[in-house]
Amino acid sequence: MDNLPNCPKCNSEYTYEDGSLLICPECSHEWSAVLESQNSEDNKTVKDANGNILSDGDSVTIVKDLKVKGASSALKKGTKVKNIRLVDGDHNIDCKIDGFGAMSLKSEFVKKI
Repeated sequence: MDNLPNCPKCNSEYTYEDGSLLICPECSHEWSAVLESQNSEDNKTVKDANGNILSDGDSVTIVKDLKVKGASSALKKGTKVKNIRLVDGDHNIDCKIDGFGAMSLKSEFVKKI
């Protein structure tokens, strides 16, 4: 059985799916299953090493030296990165770093400025 969400109106656990709608048999409330899945995806937040919420366009600082595959040197602690872009995946930050170029970073290795 699918893990359907509880009814947002009466919190009943007996919701069922009818096409693209979710329906509560207890209070007859109907809502869109598509909106429900989008809301759960929107709730994914990206946090930095200190627990601050990151968003597109933020500036961050690297909190530890990071080895870069294929590069002769590492990214040093304290390197500032401007105008980040959040993406899905293991490395959830895309950015351009002066002297290195385009990079993907993990949010756990940066802190918000």
